[in-house]
Amino acid sequence: MTTTTPATDTTPRVWIGCLACYNDGRLVGDWFDAASADEVTLADVHEGSGLDYAECEELWVFDHENIPVRGELAPLTAAVWGKCLAKVDEHLRPALCAWVESGDYIAEGNTDLPSISDFEERYCGAWENFREYAENLADDIGLLADVPEEIARYFDWQTWSRDLAMDYSTYDDPEGGVFVFRVL
Repeated sequence: MTTTTPATDTTPRVWIGCLACYNDGRLVGDWFDAASADEVTLADVHEGSGLDYAECEELWVFDHENIPVRGELAPLTAAVWGKCLAKVDEHLRPALCAWVESGDYIAEGNTDLPSISDFEERYCGAWENFREYAENLADDIGLLADVPEEIARYFDWQTWSRDLAMDYSTYDDPEGGVFVFRVL
């Protein structure tokens, strides 16, 4: 199983800009931590721009990183996603994002946010491929523990792995390999 820390930073971030300035043809904003996007003020966004923001009223998230949704967001929505993603260890965030992006995830209540407890229950780790996961599982459960080596070498790993895969889903890991999830 791959257990290394991702090579890329998984911190959810958002680019928050002034909507009035944007509508006037000026791109005024900056990158912020998504979890605190709801605390960003007009003064924060205009800092260093030299522009008077007395006429400005609304902020908007025009871009984001490490949040598994598409398109623009309200700062409050970005903060909710940032806080949700912060509930899992940093090394698990790519797997959580892949699960959500697949559309085959369990949402929390009537929201689009993933259920972290369901994620943790279903997630089986990052592997080079599903076959590697299947062979590791076979060792863990002692599938061939009482079978003599002379007979065990004839075990059909390909068929067993294929049949086992019916109870699992895999999603590509951006770092290589796959994330494996139990289908419950």
